[in-house]
Amino acid sequence: MLNHIVIMGRLTKDPELRYTQTQTPVASFRLAVDRDFSGSNQERQTDFIDCVAWRKTAEFVSKYFQKGSMAIVSGRLQMREWTDRDNNRRISAEVVADNVYFGESKRSREDGQYAGGSSASGGYSSRPASGGLNAGYSGAPDGGSAFAELDDGDGELPF
Repeated sequence: MLNHIVIMGRLTKDPELRYTQTQTPVASFRLAVDRDFSGSNQERQTDFIDCVAWRKTAEFVSKYFQKGSMAIVSGRLQMREWTDRDNNRRISAEVVADNVYFGESKRSREDGQYAGGSSASGGYSSRPASGGLNAGYSGAPDGGSAFAELDDGDGELPF
């Protein structure tokens, strides 16, 4: 069986970081995800998808993302059953985030430009790093920031 989902969209509001009774961090956030196709009226449709991140991933999302940030979320789809105030049975779908990545460059985030099309420039994985290119952000060994500004150089390719 396979349950894997990858979505990319903008946060509709700041992530909400809470802690369980055992002090486990959990962050809830919603992504506005555009569909690839247009509707009959040629307007792009948007889905609003609830996401939840746990532990270090929750802390990462809470620290580095805010309303309007572009995020790429990789995880699994989970269905939750609950009872509302009127005792009606409800079912909600949400994405449980295993990995969360930046969906735009740092420069775009700082300038306040929310233009899509940028590649992921970092992220955090709730799983141990595999050493591959998609290992995600694992933090600096000294506890400081592992992010650094890269020099653009002279703009010429080395080959």
